[in-house]
Amino acid sequence: MSDLSVKICGLSRPEHVSAAVEAGATYIGFVFFPKSPRNVTLKKARSLALDVPPGVAKVALVVDPHDAFLDELIETVPLDMLQLHGRETPERVTQIKDRYGLPVMKAVGVADASDLASLDAYVRVADQILVDTKAPKDADRPGGNGQTFDWRLISGRRWPVPWMLAGGLTRDNVAQAVAATGARQIDLSSAVETAPGQKDSALIRDFMAAAHAVS
Repeated sequence: MSDLSVKICGLSRPEHVSAAVEAGATYIGFVFFPKSPRNVTLKKARSLALDVPPGVAKVALVVDPHDAFLDELIETVPLDMLQLHGRETPERVTQIKDRYGLPVMKAVGVADASDLASLDAYVRVADQILVDTKAPKDADRPGGNGQTFDWRLISGRRWPVPWMLAGGLTRDNVAQAVAATGARQIDLSSAVETAPGQKDSALIRDFMAAAHAVS
């Protein structure tokens, strides 16, 4: 079996959480962003998170969150990591880490070589980085758009913290993506959906089988 770690994000139903865990996902992601079709309430996320076994990391995706929301989130939902997916500055990343004591993953959107400098800024403060496709200027969501970026931009690049590849990964291109970038962690959402926000257990199992076949 491959040592590739997989994060399945945007889960909202217990059967899909179970399918992801049973298929070998390393991370389970819950989205807290009202504009997303994958958004879940704190109450629902708590119920889902309580069923995740030890050893599988529970990650909360948040977008430019205020402390008041984070206070309630962390008090309500048992979490292992926060994923910041908005315009949070490196200073804000540090504030959140210091305030809550949880590992923080910072998502950084990439469209061209000019975006790579942001990665270098965030690796100095985040526990992990998520290298994602940069959202179009007119997009109402910062991620989860199912689009890839030019993987050659990060080919051979390494950072001093763990990193995760995201953006348009599917069972058909995951091997190519890993070969092109050297990623050992990947993040996906739309690839295991029949419609935006509608996960499918069979698609989850199929993707995980493809991911585990990657050398």
